[in-house]
Amino acid sequence: MEPVKILIADDEPYIVRSLSYILQREGISFDIATDGQQTIEKARRLKPKLLFLDIMMPRKSGLEVCTLIKQDPALRAIHIIMLTAKGQEDDKQKSRSAGADEYITKPFSPRQVLERVKDILGGRIGS
Repeated sequence: MEPVKILIADDEPYIVRSLSYILQREGISFDIATDGQQTIEKARRLKPKLLFLDIMMPRKSGLEVCTLIKQDPALRAIHIIMLTAKGQEDDKQKSRSAGADEYITKPFSPRQVLERVKDILGGRIGS
């Protein structure tokens, strides 16, 4: 069986390390992108099941990336969880308008993130 793929798209090293640690500990397969353009390229190549996507990134914003992914028939099934330090309702609305499936405000609880990952992947974790 093909390993489950998760793409972490964030330019903040602490967030990348935090999510990487959670996923590695559970044996969940993932990759990392550190800017919007790289995120689109990796999403097209890897076709992950889940994308953790930072709103504020270099080269293309997370909102631009989200819109492009959700408009692409080959990628629109990717479950997108927007990550941001901004918790304003306006940011949540912009994320929903771009097509995001969920929205998590930083800092987040690693335990809650892992629970969401397991729910979204239907218990199919590990490689």
